[in-house]
Amino acid sequence: MTKKCLVTEKGVMAGNNNCYSKKKSRRRFMPNLQSVAIYSEVLEAPVTVRISSTGLRTIEKNGGLDLYLLNTQPSKLSKECKELRDRIAAAKAKKGA
Repeated sequence: MTKKCLVTEKGVMAGNNNCYSKKKSRRRFMPNLQSVAIYSEVLEAPVTVRISSTGLRTIEKNGGLDLYLLNTQPSKLSKECKELRDRIAAAKAKKGA
């Protein structure tokens, strides 16, 4: 499983640990990923995703998972989010018909 957020696409970064004597050793900065089940109103089921806490706040700010995915340009979404967006759009069209 990759250590990358689906929404913000934040991933692992590299840097240095600096001790008191200024010797440097390499380290990794991990993103704050959480496994969250977000309820989709269109699909009428929870969708389990691994997103960062910042990504979760972005989704909540935009009114939920469905509205976030449908209102965001596809070029700004990750591959997994595009697939989820297509599922939601198909289910919404099926309900509307």
